[in-house]
Amino acid sequence: MKIVITGGSGMVGRNIREHHRAHDYEILSPSRKELDLLDEDAVKAFFHRTRPDLVIHAAGTVGGIQANIAAPVRFLTDNLRMGLNVIMGARSAEVRNLLNIGSSCMYPCNAENPLREETILSGELEPTNEGYAIAKLACARLCSYIHSEDSGFLYKTIIPCNLYGRHDKFDPEKSHMIPAVIRKIADAVESGSEIVSIWGDGKTRREFMYAGDLADFVFFATDRFSELPQYLNVGIGRDYTINEYYSEIAEVLGFTGSFSHDLSKPSGMSQKLVDINRLDKFGWHVKTQLRDGISLTYNFYKGEAGK
Repeated sequence: MKIVITGGSGMVGRNIREHHRAHDYEILSPSRKELDLLDEDAVKAFFHRTRPDLVIHAAGTVGGIQANIAAPVRFLTDNLRMGLNVIMGARSAEVRNLLNIGSSCMYPCNAENPLREETILSGELEPTNEGYAIAKLACARLCSYIHSEDSGFLYKTIIPCNLYGRHDKFDPEKSHMIPAVIRKIADAVESGSEIVSIWGDGKTRREFMYAGDLADFVFFATDRFSELPQYLNVGIGRDYTINEYYSEIAEVLGFTGSFSHDLSKPSGMSQKLVDINRLDKFGWHVKTQLRDGISLTYNFYKGEAGK
């Protein structure tokens, strides 16, 4: 079976490629230099040339709250263009199976938690990452439209909760919460700082899953792709406050100082926990506990920082 992975050099793509099941497949994962996903003609030609059995669309322009607030135009246009080019390019080449990786930011900001798949497009989006969310929603809807027009095209969207792990970005200006906090607390430990600042009051709740577990799910789903629902949340089924994440990371890294709260900074949605009832019925369950995932991620960060 031949699989094309877009975004193969990103966190999700690299975790999929290094999963032990990857050796069971012929995997093509062109770099940005080899294939510009913003080039519609190049993407279409690539799919016509390679004729994969499955496309996993994991590419995207991603970042945390700061990055999304600073560049909403880029987050919307880049992700929309890449998604359209990949999805329509695959369809034009008669690729029958496509796994589109969405995001929990697709859910309305005032939706009841846990977030159920049927509530997508039922309300306004979180303003801090609205551009990214609009692009993700458009691509997910396009996949469902393609399937509704021709049921032979199995173009499905999974909606992971927030992710962290190996190959993450640790730049505080561009990263998501857990890698940013690992970097921040690691710097504090190294410098001997006694206080680490937390954005907002730290009471907002978030669900984070280790990226290696998402890779495990992808191969689980590949084996039973026709059974995969059109939309499916992939998460761990519980969340923690931001304060709890800081405390857990501090324990793993050996930080013994205290935390302050910068109430001038945005906190985002008050809670973002995905419902995993459909996931449970599909038969997959998370493997990595939070502390273990933080330790693995910190060890990766130490290795990268030492290079």
